[in-house]
Amino acid sequence: MSGPLPAPELSKPPRQPQNSAPTGWWRTNPARIGFIAAVPICGLIAPGLGLVALAAALVALWLDNPWPKQGKVVATIAAGALLGAVAPAPAKNGPQGHPAALQGTPVAAAPTVSAAPVVSRRPLQDFRGQSLEVAYSRITKTGARVVFHDASDGDETIKFSSRGLWTVCFQKEAGTGIDAYPTVELGAVHRGDPCPTQDGGPLPLPTMPDLVGKTWAQAHPEVVALGVPAERVRARTAYVNDTLPDEGKYDAWRVCAHDPADGEPIRNNTDVTLYLSSPANGCPESHRGTGASAILPDRDDDGDPDYRDPYPSDRNRNHTFPDGLPKDSGDSNDSDGHGWNPCRHTRWC
Repeated sequence: MSGPLPAPELSKPPRQPQNSAPTGWWRTNPARIGFIAAVPICGLIAPGLGLVALAAALVALWLDNPWPKQGKVVATIAAGALLGAVAPAPAKNGPQGHPAALQGTPVAAAPTVSAAPVVSRRPLQDFRGQSLEVAYSRITKTGARVVFHDASDGDETIKFSSRGLWTVCFQKEAGTGIDAYPTVELGAVHRGDPCPTQDGGPLPLPTMPDLVGKTWAQAHPEVVALGVPAERVRARTAYVNDTLPDEGKYDAWRVCAHDPADGEPIRNNTDVTLYLSSPANGCPESHRGTGASAILPDRDDDGDPDYRDPYPSDRNRNHTFPDGLPKDSGDSNDSDGHGWNPCRHTRWC
């Protein structure tokens, strides 16, 4: 007999594929393309959100993606380019020279405002103390506009043709440093006058003192000390028919009046007149302080005051013959009838 039959060999169950689990939606090609498309959209909303969308797109492109490597690289570059196209301009450097983005400060997109162009120009020269004519000419050559006015409280109009007779006291530039053609305002006073302490203020001018009763030798230097040039201080006689002696011989004559009068302002271009009287005569009381208008007695009618005549009763003298008329002049008023005698008409004969 034959032995027992062998047991039938059972076949092995078929091997299940390892990737039998269902594929996630983020691993599908439409999802990968959607992640790439979301990068620029999120970047427009906020730069940080765009970076997050780019990171998600990179994970979807490179994790378990059956695409060839070349396709993945191209898709990565495309996603980065899309984000760069919508990213805002780089922020300016913040404090300590570090970019604001590196300090953790979010950079928000802001509209660009075009700044006004900055014009670089040299500062103007200081023309205070110089002639208004010089200042006007040199400033206008720089392209600036120049206006000028009286810096004193007199508010006098400065004629364009008389700018050389004025001196600049104040200089003010209107506008800012970015102005290409500013306006320069100049405040000036008459040449030789002192500048006021502030623009439009009174001039600190000296005033005429009371010189009546003082001698020429005393009054003249006192006027010069006020700033009046010596050649502008003039001597005149207090009496209209009197005559000044030669210069230096009337130092002892006294002042009866002066012009300008006591208390009036004095400029360095003011003419000062001192009306003098000889020590032999007093001042004309009725005209004291008002200038020469009185007349000294001239009893011999020779044109000279009596105090100048050695013999006031002698009428045979005039300006041509101050010592008497000669005999052959035919004048019947000859005092002695014997012709001109110099001894008779002097104090020493």
